[in-house]
Amino acid sequence: MTYQPHNSDPHSDAFWGLPDPHYQAEFYEDVTMKRAMAWLVDTAVIFALTFLAVVFTVGIGLFFAAFLFMIIGFAYRVVTLTNSGATIGMRLVAIELRTHRGTRPELGTAVLHTLGYSIAFSMIFVQVASIILMLTTPRGQGLHDMVLGTAMVNRMGR
Repeated sequence: MTYQPHNSDPHSDAFWGLPDPHYQAEFYEDVTMKRAMAWLVDTAVIFALTFLAVVFTVGIGLFFAAFLFMIIGFAYRVVTLTNSGATIGMRLVAIELRTHRGTRPELGTAVLHTLGYSIAFSMIFVQVASIILMLTTPRGQGLHDMVLGTAMVNRMGR
């Protein structure tokens, strides 16, 4: 899916490849709530993968389960965002990550997005600021989205 900028001057908006939130609001409807639901699903998937890793290490992984959860979660997000622009949870709620050019993220952007998410999640004040931004900005972007110029959008018919 390609997005057409509403304004003909591509330099007037840093996010010129993303849908305009005023003229194409349907791309951003309920995205913040969908992100929360996707997060719950993805957390369950990561817990299941971590449990399997503990089982396959014959319980030894239990001693560093928190570290395994972090590594598996990071890899899960990077791989799924790179391959399809969405994690399993995001696909279930019909949203996807797009870059400022309106494209799916490549590996570098997926790594940086996941790193930004991980940093925000590890610091409560940064996470709260990110949530406030998701609830108040026109594109529903979190702090790491704003830094990278990415946004979650509703997936429109394929």
